[in-house]
Amino acid sequence: MKNNNQKWFIFSMMLIAANLRLPITIIPPLLHTIEKNLNIPNALMGLITSIPLVAFAIFSPIIVKIAKKIVNELTVFLFFILLISGSYLRIIPAIWALFFGTILVGIGIDSGNVLVPAMIKDRLPTKIPMGTALYTMSMLLIGAIGTALSGIFISKISLGSTLAILSALSIIALIFWIPNLKSNSREKSNNKEEIPNYKTVWKQPVGWFITLYFGLQALVYYSLITWLPSILESHGVSTLTASNTLTVLQISGLPCSFIVPMMASKKNGRIFLNTFLIIGYVLGPLTFLMDITNTSTLMIISILIGFGSGIAFNEAIYYFTNKTTNPYQTAEISGMAQSSGYLLAAIGPVFFGFIKGLLNSWSSVLILMALFSVLLVTSGIIINNHASIKE
Repeated sequence: MKNNNQKWFIFSMMLIAANLRLPITIIPPLLHTIEKNLNIPNALMGLITSIPLVAFAIFSPIIVKIAKKIVNELTVFLFFILLISGSYLRIIPAIWALFFGTILVGIGIDSGNVLVPAMIKDRLPTKIPMGTALYTMSMLLIGAIGTALSGIFISKISLGSTLAILSALSIIALIFWIPNLKSNSREKSNNKEEIPNYKTVWKQPVGWFITLYFGLQALVYYSLITWLPSILESHGVSTLTASNTLTVLQISGLPCSFIVPMMASKKNGRIFLNTFLIIGYVLGPLTFLMDITNTSTLMIISILIGFGSGIAFNEAIYYFTNKTTNPYQTAEISGMAQSSGYLLAAIGPVFFGFIKGLLNSWSSVLILMALFSVLLVTSGIIINNHASIKE
């Protein structure tokens, strides 16, 4: 019976994870249509990506507190109702609906961001690498597919229909999550007795380095997926090719869902991961300083950047589960990293859009991305040489 519960949890968890990037990654191919239909100034377009990140920052610690009172599974269920509401609110052709809906989407997504890693540690204690890999793989794969479908649909159907179709997966995920409510990881009445007396991650240096690492990887990633199509189009690349390049970038990170958990704890594995992180995230953005329009070359570059982004994201999730000693710490570091980290990340799309508008050039933006990636690699090295968070 327990094995069946685990299998159902894994399946439904993957559906939840599939919706944690999809509502954000479907937007970049739609930006031009949104701007035209709603007459939104270009300077504000970066907010559509930044708003969910700000919501992550504000609500991550709140979600952790709510989950301690009503348990993780129910918290995810309730917040996913907000996600669905926000997704379908964005169909209304009005600026207020777009931005308010995006706020609700960000709040809903955040419950899965924060609590799923903790549930994996709690409900799959002997299968943490596998659970983490399936979690991140589902998130990255469906996010990438969503970008591709978004670019295809918007060329054939309306903006509202595109958003409605691509938001349907969140309803399916919520339905399949319902059985988990009958087998909460802890009985509410016993919560206080089971919570150990552990040292908070907010007062430990390694907790802040993990937060910095998470924030930097998110800043670079969400800035790239927001502005890469515009960068490529400024070089003369077609909209369809730019959309396909972004899709390839996202898909290229999928193998990292399995590679990172296997290699992160090994010395040679660390060297491998850091090497490709530097190639993908430091050197990758700098290649767009050149006026590259050849499709094959663009695809190779996007694969390398995508692989680097996959390493960065999966390492961040790896730190949540492998640098903590109990599920409560895992939830706390997840909430901490995603609160402060996403606040940092939210600056990226808007800041880089402002820099581009100010200088009328993408060169400074790309150089800044590379510098942030250098800080990312440095913080990762510090974390890996640091002991686990104290209990």
